[in-house]
This record gives sequence, C-alpha cells and structure tokens, in this order.
Amino acid sequence: MCLRAGLLAAAVLMYAPLASYAQDAATPQWRPALHFSPARHWANDPNGPFLLDGIYHLFFQYNPDGMVWGHTSWGHATSTDLVHWTEQAVAIPARPGEDIFSGTVVLDRENRSGLGAAGVPPLLAFHTSVFFNSPAHPDGTQAQSISYSVDGGRTWRAYDRNPVLTLQPESRQFRDPSVFWYQDGQCWVMATVVGDAQVVKLYRSTDLLHWSFLSDFQPSGYRKPGMLWEMPLLFPLPLDGNPHDMKWVMIVSVNPWSIAGGSGVEYFVGRFDGVTFTPDDLPPPGSDPSRYLWLDHGADQYAMARFANTGDGAPLLIGWMSNWDYAGDVPTSPWRGQMTLPVNIALKTEEGRPVLVQAPPRSYDDLLRKSGVRSYADHILRTDGHLVEPFGGDVLDIHLTIRKGSARRAGIVVRGSTDGRIGTSIGYDFVDQTLTLDRGHSGNVGFSPRFSLAHIAHLATPDGTLSLHLVIDRDSVEVFANDGVLRMTDLIFPPAGCDRVSLFSEGGSATFEAVRVAVPAK
Repeated sequence: MCLRAGLLAAAVLMYAPLASYAQDAATPQWRPALHFSPARHWANDPNGPFLLDGIYHLFFQYNPDGMVWGHTSWGHATSTDLVHWTEQAVAIPARPGEDIFSGTVVLDRENRSGLGAAGVPPLLAFHTSVFFNSPAHPDGTQAQSISYSVDGGRTWRAYDRNPVLTLQPESRQFRDPSVFWYQDGQCWVMATVVGDAQVVKLYRSTDLLHWSFLSDFQPSGYRKPGMLWEMPLLFPLPLDGNPHDMKWVMIVSVNPWSIAGGSGVEYFVGRFDGVTFTPDDLPPPGSDPSRYLWLDHGADQYAMARFANTGDGAPLLIGWMSNWDYAGDVPTSPWRGQMTLPVNIALKTEEGRPVLVQAPPRSYDDLLRKSGVRSYADHILRTDGHLVEPFGGDVLDIHLTIRKGSARRAGIVVRGSTDGRIGTSIGYDFVDQTLTLDRGHSGNVGFSPRFSLAHIAHLATPDGTLSLHLVIDRDSVEVFANDGVLRMTDLIFPPAGCDRVSLFSEGGSATFEAVRVAVPAK
C-alpha cells in the first residue's frame, strides 16, 4: 500500500511581518515561517526571554546596522503563542564605549533591588557590558551590568552603579549572566562563565545588586585548548517525573568541539547544594565528545536560554539556530540569524542514565490543531527500496513511526525536488542503531567549506521501532526522535519549489505507520 496524500497546499504560519519584508527580501524562499528571525540584519544568541501578563518577550543579540556581528545590542520581539512574533524596537542598544552582550531577565516581584516604581515590580536585565575607550576599564573588559524596566519591558534604563560584578583582575572573557531564584537558600543565584578558561562561576545575592562568590564549576580533566564556554544555565528537574528525586542540570554552550562540529550545547546532570554544583558522572579525562551529553546532535543549535516567570511547569528553552563555523556566511538576506523552536524539557532515564528530553510546547500543538491536521493511518510496506509516492510542502509538521521489517535502513526525505536530486534525508540504521540527518544534497551547501553535511547519532530502538517528529520550515529541519530523547537541528537552503516529501527503505521492507501531517495555515 502507498501513502495517498494528494497535493497539499503549503500555506504557512508567519509571525507578524514588518512592512519592509516584501520589498527588501532577497531570499524570501528561506524566510522562516515557524521560527523567529528579525526583519533585517544580524541576530545571534537569544537573551533574557520571559513571560509576563500573557506575553512572551524574546531578546536577542542584534546588530541594528548590518549583516555581520557587531554593534551588539539587545533586539526585542513579543508573542502570545511562541510562533507568531512581532518585532519591537531595539530594547538595549549599544552605547559609545559599551557593547551589550548576552544575559537574562528576572522579575523582581518583591522589589528587593529598590528599582521599582510606585508599587510596580521592576524587570531587571542582567547583561555583559564590554567596555572600550573607558577610563575605568581596559579595552575589551567584560563585566556584568543591569538595565531595568518599570513598564513591562517596553523601555529600559541603565542602573547608575554599573557594572555590578567584575573580576579581579578584570577579564575580557567574563560574560553571559544567568540569574534564578534559589528557593532553599532564599536568594538569587547567578551563573556566569570565564569563556576561555571553560569555567562556570556561581554567585549569590539577596537584593540583585550586590553579589558574593559561591564556587567554580569546571569538570576535572576536561579543559580543551581553544574552546570557549558560553551561556550557562543551572536549574532543577525531577528525574522521571518523581518530585522526590530532584536533579540539577548545568547547560553550557561550547565553541568549538561540539558533537556535530563547531558550536553546540552540552549539559551535565548532578547536584547543587546552594554553593557548589557537582556532576554525578563524567567521562574519563581526554574522552571524545561522543562520551558527553549534548542537547542537540545537529549542527545548528547554540546559546540556549530559559524563559523566566513561566511557573512551576517544565522549563521552556529557546536557542540560536546557527553555528559559529559558518554563521557569517549564511546566504539569507536581508537578515542573517534566527531562533529555534521553543521546547519544554524534562529529565528521563534512558539506557541507564538521566538525559534531557525535549518537545515543542502545548501552544505549538494547539496552533497546529487549529490550522488543520491531515492524518494518514495507512501502512506502507516497501520491498524494493524505492521512494514511495511523494507528498509535499515547504512548511510541515510530521509525526511518523517506522518499524523495521527486513530493511536495514529506512527513513524520510524532506524538501525534495521532483527529480529526486535535491532533498534532506533523515534515515535510521536498525543494525548500527544510528540516526543520520544528511543535508549533503539539500540545496545550497557551497556557501562555506565548514558547512558540515551529515550528522550521525546513536539512538537505541530495542523493539525495532522509531518515532519521529519533524518540524520542516523553509530553511530548516528539526528532528525530535523517540519522544524527544534525541534532537537534531539543521539549517538547509533548498531552491524554491523543492517541497516533496518521500519515504524510503533499503535492504528490505519497512512499515511506516501512524503518519500525521500538519500543514500550518496563515
């Protein structure tokens, strides 16, 4: 039997656009529909996302003056559903002698900082200031500063006693503050990094203005020459949903040395006693990257940030969808840089160890249901290894279960051409138990020699069954395998019109079942 999909109209779900898109966009075929990108110019790390009064606020590293990294400021966008985004004015612009690097935002509910106004609790943005031509700091000094808002995040002003935290001696690599409330200690905790030393430094405060040192985290025998650590996150999660078995997770973004090459997101699971984070288990010194835990096994996930003020549910995270190996060469215009889909995360025991599992939030699924879901319950049994009847769309959400049969490999090709020469393949090897995302024939792959073409990850399927959730956008593929145990995020740049989706098996037959295809609507 074959999949009877017919012709699916590729209507897309866009966030609110600015008027200049249509007239300025040189590559509209790659403008993401399900992911935030700025109307124009360069964007990288998400910064200080939070939820307030039903509105999600997203900040991001932004160059308001060009298509390359520089003049670093905080851009700003808002959303009520995490898919439709409205770009706002630049929130915290670079100033003469000071660039504004990454950080976090917290709601000071009790006005412990004293920066609130007329009973309005302030929002405090902790960000790294990079100083130039300053009589008080050597050029390139990085220190932690505060900007605050008393109007719900619409406008921000600099704290008049910045910076609030520096190293002695001052450092050019001290950055990326992440601040959270530590309930057991009734205090705020800040995680920062000294990037080139690959160390996370922890501090505490009761008023958000004055900070005292707690401890350093640096895995024994881990340090790699040339590697930078950035964007630390520290938070608790129950293991397997058990509130009596709480673990702490430390996330760091690393560049280079990631599992897929270039930059990526690594994490450690362990314990935090209010002073020190201690990982439960570490590979031996000198181990290969594959021995460590990675949040994503694709090439284009970096700088994960956590949404603040979302309550006690599963943490909500978002990342930058790119890689420092080639971020400056990405062939989009008039913008360069976009965010990943936000995800909720949980901690689950898998193959005897705790791992993070990820899934798009409920609001995303609600939007898909409203826009229309086409379900295909037919079983597709192939014995010849050829592509089955294609269906298509350049923006799709696909749920698919593959059962082994006699095939060694089976999978799906997305964003394919009619002649089959172009497409991105997601295939599983049932013998080696590896999942491969191959973008070697995905379209424009020659814009950078460092644009890696295939990414492979171990994924156990003891019963020979693989579940895939694929989020296909105009310039990206996000894979959530086996209920989010494994994630792969990759940029792709196919020619316009390459919107075919096909299934395949190799070396025998495979069964594809429980197919759900959603075509997001405007």
